[in-house]
Amino acid sequence: MEYIYETEGVCPMQIKFDISGDIITNIEFFGGCNGNLKIIAKLLEGKTVDEIYENLIGNTCGRKNTSCGDQLAKAVKKAWEETKASA
Repeated sequence: MEYIYETEGVCPMQIKFDISGDIITNIEFFGGCNGNLKIIAKLLEGKTVDEIYENLIGNTCGRKNTSCGDQLAKAVKKAWEETKASA
Protein backbone atom coordinates (compact mmCIF):
# COMPACT_ATOMS: atom_id res chain seq x y z
CA MET A 1 0.00 0.00 0.00
CA GLU A 2 1.30 3.45 -0.89
CA TYR A 3 1.38 5.91 2.01
CA ILE A 4 1.93 9.68 1.88
CA TYR A 5 2.89 11.59 5.01
CA GLU A 6 2.73 15.37 5.34
CA THR A 7 5.82 16.42 7.30
CA GLU A 8 6.13 19.09 9.99
CA GLY A 9 9.15 21.26 10.75
CA VAL A 10 11.49 19.98 8.03
CA CYS A 11 12.40 20.95 4.47
CA PRO A 12 10.64 18.09 2.65
CA MET A 13 6.90 18.69 2.45
CA GLN A 14 5.99 15.03 2.01
CA ILE A 15 7.36 11.55 2.40
CA LYS A 16 5.95 8.74 0.27
CA PHE A 17 6.62 5.02 0.71
CA ASP A 18 5.07 1.60 0.34
CA ILE A 19 4.17 -0.51 3.34
CA SER A 20 3.48 -4.23 3.14
CA GLY A 21 2.97 -5.79 6.55
CA ASP A 22 5.72 -4.09 8.50
CA ILE A 23 8.18 -3.79 5.57
CA ILE A 24 8.90 -0.35 4.09
CA THR A 25 9.99 0.11 0.46
CA ASN A 26 10.14 2.82 -2.23
CA ILE A 27 10.83 5.72 0.16
CA GLU A 28 10.73 9.16 -1.50
CA PHE A 29 11.16 12.59 0.06
CA PHE A 30 9.68 15.60 -1.73
CA GLY A 31 11.91 18.60 -1.05
CA GLY A 32 14.95 18.83 1.19
CA CYS A 33 18.56 17.74 0.66
CA ASN A 34 18.13 15.50 -2.36
CA GLY A 35 21.42 13.59 -2.14
CA ASN A 36 21.22 12.89 1.59
CA LEU A 37 17.58 11.85 1.41
CA LYS A 38 18.27 9.45 -1.47
CA ILE A 39 20.93 7.81 0.69
CA ILE A 40 18.51 7.47 3.61
CA ALA A 41 15.96 5.88 1.28
CA LYS A 42 18.51 3.38 -0.09
CA LEU A 43 19.81 2.42 3.35
CA LEU A 44 16.30 1.83 4.71
CA GLU A 45 14.88 -0.05 1.72
CA GLY A 46 13.25 -3.28 2.91
CA LYS A 47 13.65 -2.50 6.62
CA THR A 48 10.85 -3.06 9.13
CA VAL A 49 8.82 -0.34 10.79
CA ASP A 50 10.51 -1.14 14.11
CA GLU A 51 14.02 -0.97 12.63
CA ILE A 52 13.35 2.42 11.08
CA TYR A 53 11.49 3.79 14.08
CA GLU A 54 14.04 2.68 16.69
CA ASN A 55 16.99 4.07 14.72
CA LEU A 56 15.54 7.40 13.62
CA ILE A 57 13.02 8.62 16.21
CA GLY A 58 14.23 11.64 18.15
CA ASN A 59 16.96 12.57 15.68
CA THR A 60 17.18 16.36 15.33
CA CYS A 61 18.51 18.71 12.67
CA GLY A 62 20.36 21.83 13.83
CA ARG A 63 18.15 23.78 16.22
CA LYS A 64 14.98 22.02 15.08
CA ASN A 65 13.34 19.52 17.42
CA THR A 66 12.88 17.11 14.50
CA SER A 67 14.63 16.00 11.31
CA CYS A 68 13.87 14.24 8.06
CA GLY A 69 14.75 10.94 9.73
CA ASP A 70 12.57 11.69 12.75
CA GLN A 71 9.69 12.56 10.43
CA LEU A 72 10.20 9.29 8.52
CA ALA A 73 10.13 7.37 11.81
CA LYS A 74 6.82 9.02 12.73
CA ALA A 75 5.45 8.39 9.23
CA VAL A 76 6.18 4.66 9.15
CA LYS A 77 4.80 4.16 12.67
CA LYS A 78 1.60 6.02 11.77
CA ALA A 79 1.20 4.08 8.51
CA TRP A 80 1.71 0.76 10.29
CA GLU A 81 -0.81 1.63 13.00
CA GLU A 82 -3.36 2.69 10.38
CA THR A 83 -2.91 -0.48 8.33
CA LYS A 84 -3.29 -2.63 11.46
CA ALA A 85 -6.46 -0.77 12.45
CA SER A 86 -8.04 -1.20 9.02
CA ALA A 87 -7.26 -4.94 8.84
